[in-house]
Amino acid sequence: MRRRKIVRYISALFAAILCITNFTKFVEADELMPGLGITIQPGQENIDGENFQTLIVIKALKELGYEVKTVQHTRYPVLHIAVANGDITFIADHWNPLHESFFIEAGGHEKLSRLGRYIAGCAQGYLIDKKTADKFNITNIAQLADPKIAKLFDADKDGKADLAGCVPGWGCERVIEHQMDAFNLRMTVSHNQGEYSAIIADSITRYNEGKSIFYYTWTPYWVSGVLVPGRDVTWLEVPYSAHPNNVDTELKNGKNYGFEANTQMIVANKEFVIQNPAAAKLFEIISVSVNDVSAQNLIMKEKNQGGWVAAERHADSWIKANRDQFDSWLKAAREAR
Repeated sequence: MRRRKIVRYISALFAAILCITNFTKFVEADELMPGLGITIQPGQENIDGENFQTLIVIKALKELGYEVKTVQHTRYPVLHIAVANGDITFIADHWNPLHESFFIEAGGHEKLSRLGRYIAGCAQGYLIDKKTADKFNITNIAQLADPKIAKLFDADKDGKADLAGCVPGWGCERVIEHQMDAFNLRMTVSHNQGEYSAIIADSITRYNEGKSIFYYTWTPYWVSGVLVPGRDVTWLEVPYSAHPNNVDTELKNGKNYGFEANTQMIVANKEFVIQNPAAAKLFEIISVSVNDVSAQNLIMKEKNQGGWVAAERHADSWIKANRDQFDSWLKAAREAR
């Protein structure tokens, strides 16, 4: 009898130890993976140049235990509404202040969370080839109101300058269209709004043929790695601030390129952020250099490595090279309780 009691005691002791061990593992797993059991639906515009930054956020969320679905692609205005409604959890490519109207129309701060400074120092504006700029002393877009100057950039021989412009729905088209009227360019400039990758490829081909070019672009993006400002092309200033949001676009250095300096931010569903402090903290502190994104975009272009699979390799390489910083974001997110 005594021996049986000892056996039962030892069995109970082992069971208790096993229970404590399993509980400890559960607690540790919960601390390391605060997102376990929670599904996230990311969204993004259908732009290869934004895959990289979206993937870095996705990979961080996965290491926190969240289950992340395949990215849904649609236009920026629809993305903001979908985030507000909870159909999409977050987007990593909200341009502030360019997308301010999309943010407000989707419900603003009542329905959306807009945290951190994911990619700061994003520039936009108009550029022309440096050869033409230097030869005719062109420094300001208002000079293209002169038919003789505008004709220098006439690609389709209709007597008007051809601007490789912005895709409808991106936000930048509103600014360009507003400035076409403000700077009296309607009679001398055509704002071409096709698929951006196609129209900028045509501009690059024309440049390589020694022809004059006039285009809109932004950073971070690969275009400024192919047509390098200061070497191949030059930025055009605008005569004064003229913006549909009635904002001052003059920079601190006195230059005015017609667009405010933007910061790409993570916009997420407000309710999700409240219920998920780990994800909220990640969205607040994660940041990538604009130069790193431009460098990845240039690799994508030069090595013909576009698409999601290539961007995932690039994101993995970036995380490996910046692992200490990446881990510090995860640590802070795990501690956000």
